[in-house]
Amino acid sequence: METYKNLGGDSGILYFEIGNDYVRVEFDDEAIYTYTYASAGEYNIEEMKKIAISGEGLNSFINKYVRKKYASKE
Repeated sequence: METYKNLGGDSGILYFEIGNDYVRVEFDDEAIYTYTYASAGEYNIEEMKKIAISGEGLNSFINKYVRKKYASKE
């Protein structure tokens, strides 16, 4: 997983991983959530990929659009 840049300085996200049809996100409580096309929708996953790479706004996006639409939690 890649380190999330957290340019805003207030994210609870530490790491992310991008796949063809998913994004995995590790939060500061060490929970890892996997969001997929099937669970959260293709548009949302593609937006999450862009935001994750940019390093700012991913936690806000998740809370606003896909909070409970994860495929799995580890």
